[in-house]
Amino acid sequence: MNFNEIDIDKLIQAEVSRISVKYNKDFLECEDLMKITGLGRDNIRTLLRDKNFPTTKIGKRQVVSVLNFVTWLTLNNNKEKQ
Repeated sequence: MNFNEIDIDKLIQAEVSRISVKYNKDFLECEDLMKITGLGRDNIRTLLRDKNFPTTKIGKRQVVSVLNFVTWLTLNNNKEKQ
């Protein structure tokens, strides 16, 4: 199957549902992102500060919605394969 034949919307929807159920959250924090990506704390904090990463600030904390994270990850992976 060609990557272009994959329905990106369905892929994103399924992954958002899977992660939301697994972590029982709509927003992911640093610790959650570490578990999901396997990256270390410093790399995740750098990612959270990146202007292209879709964070939301709640008080002093930066979080990312599951939907925004999955969409960002999927679209960035798609760019690399083209």
